Amino acid sequence: MADSDEIDRLILELNSSVKPANLAKGDTARLEDWLRIVASRGGSDLLLVAGAPPALRVDGKVIPLAEGPLDGLDIEETVLPALAPHARRQYSAAHITDASFRVQGVGRFRINLHRERGRAAAAIRLLPTRVPRLNTLGLPPSVELLAQLPRGLVLIGGPTGSGKTTTLAALVDEISRRDARHIVTIEDPIEYEHQHQLSLVEQVEIGIDAPDFPTALRAAVRQAPDVIVVGEMRDPETMRIAVAAAETGHLVFSTVHTTDVASSVSRIADSFPLERQNTIRQEMAMALAAVLTQTLLPRQGGGLVPAAELLMIGYGGRQHIRKNALQHLHQEITITRRHGSFTLEESLTRLVKEGLVERAYAHARAVHVEEFEKLCP
Repeated sequence: MADSDEIDRLILELNSSVKPANLAKGDTARLEDWLRIVASRGGSDLLLVAGAPPALRVDGKVIPLAEGPLDGLDIEETVLPALAPHARRQYSAAHITDASFRVQGVGRFRINLHRERGRAAAAIRLLPTRVPRLNTLGLPPSVELLAQLPRGLVLIGGPTGSGKTTTLAALVDEISRRDARHIVTIEDPIEYEHQHQLSLVEQVEIGIDAPDFPTALRAAVRQAPDVIVVGEMRDPETMRIAVAAAETGHLVFSTVHTTDVASSVSRIADSFPLERQNTIRQEMAMALAAVLTQTLLPRQGGGLVPAAELLMIGYGGRQHIRKNALQHLHQEITITRRHGSFTLEESLTRLVKEGLVERAYAHARAVHVEEFEKLCP
C-alpha cells in the first residue's frame, strides 16, 4: 500500500496532468480526458459526486483532481452522451443504469450512473483489456477445481469491488482453454471480452442483446450450452432458472453480494416468499456444487491481493442446506478439505506467511478470530 508521502506525490502528479482547456470540450471528450488520466496513472475508478471534484481511485485510495466541484447537471451532461440509448432510457425511467464505454486507444470502462441526494453521480471502472489467467490472481490453487466441475451451480460471493467478476472471467477462460464446450455468458454490462479458444463463447449483454436477466437466461438454456455464466443474480426469477439449469446438468456460475459461504446460500433462499423458501432450499441442496467467497486486502508494497474461502459441497453440506442449518457450513469446510475446501482464516494465514499481507490487516478480516490466531500466532 502506498504511504502518505506517496499519495501526496500522486496527487501532485495527477493535478499537474489535468488540462482544464481540454476538459471544456463537448460530447464525451471531457469524460474521455478524465478516463485517460485514470488509465495513465494506474487507477481503477473515476468517481463523480456532486459537490466534490472528480476523483480517481489508485491502490484503493481516493485522490481528487484539481478541478472545481461538480454539480449534478455537470455529471449528467458529461456521462449521458457516453451511454447507449437503452441505458439513457433506463436512467431516465429509474435514475440508475449500467453501461460499457470504450475510449479509443485506452480501453473499455463500466459506467454506473445513479443519483444520490437527488443529484446525479457516477462510478466508472476501467476494465482490463485481457482476461487474467487464474493462476495469476493470487487465489489458493484449489480454486482451479471449479473450472473442472462437470455440472452444478457455483456461487462466487463477495462485497462490491472484491474481484468476483475477475475471478469469474478467469474461470471461464480456464474452461475455454482446456475444453471444447459451448459457453454462454449473460452480463450487465459485458466487462471482459472472451476470445473463442477450444470453447465457443457467446456473450449476451443486457439492454443490447436481451431486455433482462430472466429473459436472457431462459433463452440461454435453449441454446445447447454446456456452461452458463450469470453475471449477477439480482431477482428471484433469475435465481430460480439458474438453479433449475444446474439441476438439469449444466454448469452454472454466478456472483452474489455476500461476505461468507453461509450468507451466499441464504441470499438465494431469502429472496423468495416465505412459502417458497423451503422448496428452493431443497432444490439448491441438489444443484449447488461449490461456494467461493473472496475479499481484497492491501498487498505489502502496493496493490491488492485476494483472500478467499471455498466450500466444495458434499453430502453433509447438502443436508445442512436442506435443514437450513447454515451455521454448520463452516465446519463442513474443514470436513471437505481433502476435496479442495479451505477457510478464510487458512487463506489469510497463507498470505501472511508468504509476506503478501501484514498480519494486522489479516487479523482484522478474519471472521473466526481464534482459528486465525491458532494458525497464525
